[in-house]
Amino acid sequence: MTVLSKREPTFYANRYRGANMRAQLEHVRVRDCMHTGILGCEADAPLGEVAGMMAAHRVHAVAVNSEETGRPVGVISDLDIVSAIVSGEDLPAARLTATEPLAVSADDSLSHAAQLMAEHEVAHLVVLDRASGYPIGVLSTLDIASVYAGRGAEVSSR
Repeated sequence: MTVLSKREPTFYANRYRGANMRAQLEHVRVRDCMHTGILGCEADAPLGEVAGMMAAHRVHAVAVNSEETGRPVGVISDLDIVSAIVSGEDLPAARLTATEPLAVSADDSLSHAAQLMAEHEVAHLVVLDRASGYPIGVLSTLDIASVYAGRGAEVSSR
């Protein structure tokens, strides 16, 4: 488990204030506001364990990792946990993930990341190292909103 921190995005918002939203986000790279590190669980982790990890680390999403490769095979969000609780399902982590996790490169623009999130209706993207293909962090919709708004409250853990 990794304690995550993020950079102050105020510079970017102030620099591009007045530009249209998409153009503003085009000038900022994912690496500039992502959370480095990624909290993950095993595919067979029970729902309660995953919920406990989220609560303990105050995060809204956890990667479900493949036993063979160690790479994420899915992402469970807090909304997935709530939906499972409401429906009475007590499934292992891998069964709660609907699809492969969506990913972006740290070099991609926030505009591209925002477009991907909107198209797929997800709030978190796994950030991959372009060279190795391994996960290096997480980008959330709140990270993008913070850059656009020019608010960069320091986040010590996510």
